[in-house]
Amino acid sequence: MPETILVVDDEPSLRETLAYNLKKQGYTVETADNGRRALESARRTPPDLILLDVMLPELDGIEVCRTLRHENFQGSIIMLTARDDEIDRVVGLEIGSDDYVTKPFSMRELMARVKAQLRRTEIIREELEKIKTSPLPQDLMAFGNLTINRSRREVLLDQEPLQLKPQEYDLLLFFGEHKGQMLTREFILERVWGWEYIGDSRTVDVHVRWLRQKVEHDSSNPIRIVTVRGGGYRFEG
Repeated sequence: MPETILVVDDEPSLRETLAYNLKKQGYTVETADNGRRALESARRTPPDLILLDVMLPELDGIEVCRTLRHENFQGSIIMLTARDDEIDRVVGLEIGSDDYVTKPFSMRELMARVKAQLRRTEIIREELEKIKTSPLPQDLMAFGNLTINRSRREVLLDQEPLQLKPQEYDLLLFFGEHKGQMLTREFILERVWGWEYIGDSRTVDVHVRWLRQKVEHDSSNPIRIVTVRGGGYRFEG
């Protein structure tokens, strides 16, 4: 069954061009021309991926992304913007987008990013199915008051469940599997986001900061996920 992609942009020509190219790749495509319609469409039939313009009428893309993640939308979100601003990129990542593309962009690059995000989502689903059918004895990983339950993709802190987005969970699990090892940003990006992911190491920094806010007692003085000067990060457990 083909994946469904929701294209949200208020420029008719770009919206139609994106829809045309995605359909040529075999995807099912829905479209919306403003933020309110985007929310209605995503709630009615959750897509596998959303291409979401930042500057939209009624509700901007940032608010749409924030709302969907608050409602536990599990699909991928790639933000589109005409502004090449580092702050915009960081804000987009912090509210839950998976990738960020600046206009104008090449259609080939965008299709590669779409494919990479959908493949990553499929890998997560496959891993969940494997865990359900043949659970491993190492399902539980405990680090003091922090517990990772692989079979349920759940993390507990002081026995209370943490609300983690899929990439936050994947990153924390990867850290747990490599406790005590120095991991470079590039190695983390390749192993957690996948070799097909088109991005840079700043993505790792944003998600580490995000994780620290949830698993550290004092995120400004982390003791679990520590920075290795000139290298990357090390998980102390």
